[in-house]
Amino acid sequence: MDKILGLEYGADDYITKPFNILEVKARIKAIMRRTAKRKEEPAGSPVLVKGNMKIDCEGRRVFIGEREINLTAKEFDVLELLAMNPNKVYSRENLLNLIWGGYDYPGDARTVDVHIRRLREKIEQNPSEPKYVHTKWGVGYYFQG
Repeated sequence: MDKILGLEYGADDYITKPFNILEVKARIKAIMRRTAKRKEEPAGSPVLVKGNMKIDCEGRRVFIGEREINLTAKEFDVLELLAMNPNKVYSRENLLNLIWGGYDYPGDARTVDVHIRRLREKIEQNPSEPKYVHTKWGVGYYFQG
């Protein structure tokens, strides 16, 4: 269960003790290969600009003004989906299906609420009066920027 939670909260990898040093080296080399490929990509990667927010979809980075915001993998996935479809309202069930991979997800639909709350805490100046990620009461969430 710890492995699942760690990966859901944004970890790229998880290794348990006792571990084999050869496996650790192989995992590090795999990560280095992936990041080296990203650096070789052309500089014209898609970037969404919404107000003073910039979302680099290829680099999976978010900036508010000049400050980079550190998001977990799921927080980024939610933000990217909502920002690419502004004013489209997604229910919790839609988001679970699209971001968490379907109805076989063992967690609760309130997982979405927790991720939205954490996302707002990171990207909104005042999370209780959001500028970007809004709630359509009784329906779901949408992006407006």
